[in-house]
Amino acid sequence: MAFDIYLTGLTMGLGLIVAIGAQNAFVLRQGLRGTHVLAVCLTCAASDAALILLGVSSFGRIATALPWIDPLMRFGGAGFLFWYGARSLHSALRSSAALTTSGAGPSDPLPQVLLACLAITWLNPHVYLDTVVLLGTISTQFPGSETVFAAGAITGSFLFFFTLGYGAGWLRPVFARPGAWRLLEVAIAAIMWTIALRLVLNP
Repeated sequence: MAFDIYLTGLTMGLGLIVAIGAQNAFVLRQGLRGTHVLAVCLTCAASDAALILLGVSSFGRIATALPWIDPLMRFGGAGFLFWYGARSLHSALRSSAALTTSGAGPSDPLPQVLLACLAITWLNPHVYLDTVVLLGTISTQFPGSETVFAAGAITGSFLFFFTLGYGAGWLRPVFARPGAWRLLEVAIAAIMWTIALRLVLNP
């Protein structure tokens, strides 16, 4: 029975985070560049784990006690995503660099990359919807075994982010062409701006 609950958490966790979003696009980009991949994957997975545990333990009380947190996270997250999308579009328009198969070349310093990663994760209300609200709600179907469900969901998060980050390396030969890299940057900008607009227009 416990293993079935664990598998339910695993599949639900994977199902909620597999869609391409701001966080996943960021991990994919770092994986393709081959820079700070371990730190980025670990940061995303650990953040998800913290939010899943928060949702399983107390998701209902948070929304009731802090009604102001939703608009704060929506507009703060939208502002950051607009800025990051503009940064990606600027890179696509101005840069003629290609990604080498060795992952060599200039890269952002680790503190800057981790700060952007944390902002994309923690300023995105959709992350809270998936982890705190949805997984928190589903966990109530397993009274007394919520931690087993949470363990499965956390496992799914770690599997997904590390697979995405390190699996992106297989695509490096494709992105050795400057045109392909510019297309990726444009796609990332479109993803960031789409999510930002949804945050502002669809509260």
